[in-house]
Amino acid sequence: MGLLTGKKALVTGASKGIGRAIAIRFAEEGADVAFTFLSSVEKGEQLEKELATYGIKAKGFRSDASDFQAAEKLIADVVAEFGGLDILVNNAGITRDNLLMRMSEENWDEVININLKSCFNTVKAVTRTMMKAKSGSIINITSVVGIKGNAGQANYAASKAGIIGFTKSVALELGSRNIRCNAIAPGFIETEMTEVLDEKTVQGWREAIPMKRGGKPEEVADACVFLGSDMSKYISGQTLQVNGAMLT
Repeated sequence: MGLLTGKKALVTGASKGIGRAIAIRFAEEGADVAFTFLSSVEKGEQLEKELATYGIKAKGFRSDASDFQAAEKLIADVVAEFGGLDILVNNAGITRDNLLMRMSEENWDEVININLKSCFNTVKAVTRTMMKAKSGSIINITSVVGIKGNAGQANYAASKAGIIGFTKSVALELGSRNIRCNAIAPGFIETEMTEVLDEKTVQGWREAIPMKRGGKPEEVADACVFLGSDMSKYISGQTLQVNGAMLT
């Protein structure tokens, strides 16, 4: 449909799962797509080739968004390569689950840095570019866990709740420059990570969801297309839940 034709987007953590689906949907809608990967080099190279088949400009960058200086270089490189940046999707994230009493400081710091600090790093780095253009859409991927919490995921829940507060603050600060900032909170999304889990356990999760199924990465990507496009030009500071009504 070309909802993003002419726009230049950056998606972090896009070598697989939700990030990959977002990059592909953006390409399908006509956006030029930059994306990051870190350890999954081969998957990153494959995605770059796949995105190019849509007739748009695509380039992968090996970068660690949790590193402040690396994030600044990333944004500078993307802007130089693509001639600007209209949409930033902060999707990079990890889990290091454990009960709080058993959680190490390292596991806490790693999750906070990769999930939350990376958002600060990239948004701070892109702010000047978007302010100069007097437009932009920032989309931060949070989680239903950031809204309701989850036993065994104190670090992950804290990082995702932090993203929501960060998103609201950025929307208030940059709204006068026509820069929008929203968050998307996926629920139980079936990706490569869930494929390795016991089927009985996964089915139990599906049954607990009112729509009786897990979500697809493409359904999160559709929400990103909406928030990245001009269809949402008066929506900012919001958290859009994509969860099949598991949390209302």
